[in-house]
Amino acid sequence: MKLISLKAITVLVFAVFMLSTPIARAAPTTVDLGTADPFAILSGTPNITDSPTSVITGNVGLYPAAGSGIGLLCSQVTGTIYARDGTGDPCFTVNDPLLLAAKNSLTTAYLDAAGRTPVTTVATELGGTTLVAGIYAASSTTFDITAGAGALVLNGQGDSSSVFIFEMNATGTGLVVGPGSTVSLTNGAQACNIFWRVDTATIDTTAVFKGNILALTSITVANGANIEGRLLARNGSVTLINDTITIANCATTTTVTIPGLPNTGGDSPNTPWGVITAVTGTALLSFLLSRRNRADSR
Repeated sequence: MKLISLKAITVLVFAVFMLSTPIARAAPTTVDLGTADPFAILSGTPNITDSPTSVITGNVGLYPAAGSGIGLLCSQVTGTIYARDGTGDPCFTVNDPLLLAAKNSLTTAYLDAAGRTPVTTVATELGGTTLVAGIYAASSTTFDITAGAGALVLNGQGDSSSVFIFEMNATGTGLVVGPGSTVSLTNGAQACNIFWRVDTATIDTTAVFKGNILALTSITVANGANIEGRLLARNGSVTLINDTITIANCATTTTVTIPGLPNTGGDSPNTPWGVITAVTGTALLSFLLSRRNRADSR
């Protein structure tokens, strides 16, 4: 039987090493919200409305519209309601410079998210799909999440710092979250690291939604929705109806993971291919070397 030469074994060792080395990829970094970060709701003009009582955890602000445009009670908010002037409820905190800084930070964050690359184009319907960290654009003019299609699952692959950015350059309603639809997080994904950069967003009745909406114009939330994230509207209004809004704060834990497959924009179960390849290759090399040693000893 022809024996494998030392040169061939060396080549095989190198090949196994290369295959077992994780493929490097640039993971997206988070979008810095700056002074807007403590706000669960930040709106432009003309108002923030609610009918009737939503429950909000996080700060609320309206700018540049007057404080009288804030249609919330302080009893609804675990946090501070900021107004630019004293025309609203006496319980509001007047702080024009803070609101101006927060809106400027929102604009900066919006433009940052809009300029991220590389972008993976996905189907308009996100319901029923699983995505890993990355930057996504829709194949048409909206991102849809429909209950009948299933939940949108965002898989952090064991990394609590994984970032998901959804970009929609088209004008009009760029995000439509249907009645009873769900955004679900798994394997360490956090709502604080999910960003929806759109023109206008609509979240329908009883939807369960995750992430920070950065809207150029308005955000409308229908009755009974539950949102973990932020509703940040640069120029338009924020409309609520008996909803629960909880600001998304990142956990400080750090997770060490085994790198998986590169992000393809689809299902990715984080298979540790480097480990599998290294173990298999080591076993093969041991077998070949033992065969050569036995042959040399004859």
